[in-house]
Amino acid sequence: MTSWEQKYAAKRTTPDEAVLRIPRGKSIFVGSAAALPVSLVEALVRQAEHFADNTVVHLLTLGPAPYTDPRCAESFRHNAFFIGTNVRQAVQEGRADYTPVFLSRIPALMRQRRLPVDAALIQCSPPDRFGFVNLGMSVDIVLAAVESASLVIAEVNPNVPVIFGAGFLPMERIDCFVTSERPLLEHKPEEPDAISQEIGKNVATLIEDGCTLQTGIGQIPDAVLKALLGRKDLGLWTEMFSDGVIDLMQSGALTGKYKTIHPHKVSSSFTFGSKRLYDFLDRNPAFTFHPSDYINDPIRIARQHRMVAINSALQVDLTGQVCADSIGTKFYSGIGGQVDFIRGASMCPRGRPIIALPATARGGSVSRIAPILSPGAGVVTSRGDVHFVVTEYGIADLQGKSIRERALALISVAHPDFRAELLKAAKEQRYVFIDQIEPKAVYPRDSEEKVTLRDGGCVLIRPIRVTDEPKLRDLFYSLSEHTIYKRFQRIIQRIPHQEMQYYLDVDYRHNMAIVAETCPEEGREPEIVAVAQYFVDRGTDYADVAFIVRDEWQGKGIGANLIRHLIQHAKANGLNGLVADVMLDNRAMLNVFHKSGLEVQSSLREGVCHLKMPFKPEVGNSAVAPPGS
Repeated sequence: MTSWEQKYAAKRTTPDEAVLRIPRGKSIFVGSAAALPVSLVEALVRQAEHFADNTVVHLLTLGPAPYTDPRCAESFRHNAFFIGTNVRQAVQEGRADYTPVFLSRIPALMRQRRLPVDAALIQCSPPDRFGFVNLGMSVDIVLAAVESASLVIAEVNPNVPVIFGAGFLPMERIDCFVTSERPLLEHKPEEPDAISQEIGKNVATLIEDGCTLQTGIGQIPDAVLKALLGRKDLGLWTEMFSDGVIDLMQSGALTGKYKTIHPHKVSSSFTFGSKRLYDFLDRNPAFTFHPSDYINDPIRIARQHRMVAINSALQVDLTGQVCADSIGTKFYSGIGGQVDFIRGASMCPRGRPIIALPATARGGSVSRIAPILSPGAGVVTSRGDVHFVVTEYGIADLQGKSIRERALALISVAHPDFRAELLKAAKEQRYVFIDQIEPKAVYPRDSEEKVTLRDGGCVLIRPIRVTDEPKLRDLFYSLSEHTIYKRFQRIIQRIPHQEMQYYLDVDYRHNMAIVAETCPEEGREPEIVAVAQYFVDRGTDYADVAFIVRDEWQGKGIGANLIRHLIQHAKANGLNGLVADVMLDNRAMLNVFHKSGLEVQSSLREGVCHLKMPFKPEVGNSAVAPPGS
């Protein structure tokens, strides 16, 4: 036997004998998530009479937490750094504590003994031929606990995958070993429900090829990953992940090609999932695990290539404040790494911090978008840190927006059943105009289309939103008097808010408006350069159409794309056709209609051409060519 093998044999003991070495009154750290040393935890409780006033600390764990049982109250008190389902009742009933703390700060606080660890109970792989064990699925704060503790007890399990990175420990650092061959704790993924799938699709629209992602575990993260299966060269720098990453890697979408730190590898601090995941991780050089103060460091996060951080929340108020760890005064989960990644992504060039959540809770009876946070609810992520809030109803872009703009954007992605009362509250709080219209309709995301123009430029053709008022105002004041006259058949000097709402009050059926928006460029907010709309005459089911295109964007083919979209919408909603009034000298607009593919019936009065364009030809009428054609 080698030297380390002899020492290993000498350090082997039983779980009960091992835990009896922990003095009374000391702090006991327990390994995280699926790395929970179940045999040692069970021994703690079996030997409860040996202990007195011992504090058990840990992050989220998957297994049992019997030390929170009221019968163990004189022996143990739990302190949660993140509240899981197994300790939530104890925390809410006051039988356990909760420490709100950024995950990136926990290792340093342990070393400083602000969060003291006297004994560390961990799970690891058997020693390799060099005398090193591996922490497997959880390096996170486990490594700092091992470094801080005066007593380290390891449950050695051959099922623990060996994962490359910082999780290797020399056997000498461990004071005693117990052996176990228990199957690893699993968290088998659930198929994302319909709401999660819609949220995933919305989030995916914010993620471009080559981005670096942070995501988590659950239906929404899994739905996002599914929606990204067709992308290219994505990277992953995340505190945690689950099974969905396997599919993303095997599809070729996740390569890490552009990652600035650990390129071509998945960088994380812990994971939990199914046995399939653990087998995939074992000795896989595509993965590297590191402590939380490394992975969750906002400065390192900001150095990633186009970092996209995706986190969830329990509630968001109309100013953008995010509550993620409590429901009112009842603590529910924890801060975790949300703020670390949100801030890191916000500092990253072209980074995108995202809060993704269902629009409602409790079976649809409660809106997660709220006028104010519930009494007692804490702010985990401040309104200044939030850039995007995503629900199944769309994306609220809050970056650089005023309280009025934020409130309206958040109401627009709330469940339609709650929008009226949210708008009423926003008016009472003087967040929005007293006459602000309600965004009643659900935004038709599937109607968006990027198109290439005649000059090679790019625009996004999409339905208008209530939140487009500032961009629509900018469009109007950028127009020449000549263009304004052709559109309105008179000179208009201003369009006040009250009139602007007329153009924004759409239901995407009887009232419809389509905009052309510049494609996003680095460091620039997209601008609306054209708008086309129709209003339906309920008596005839014909839609009255009008267009306006910014002067320098005219002649590029935008009008042809806008009319194509309007025709698609009008036909889909069962309308009979289109009508339009166009000035005789507006040849460009007349040509757009005549080249639309519709039959055009024209009559002229006082220099204005009245055009009628039925979707089905009407007997006895013939098309009239545009003047000068």
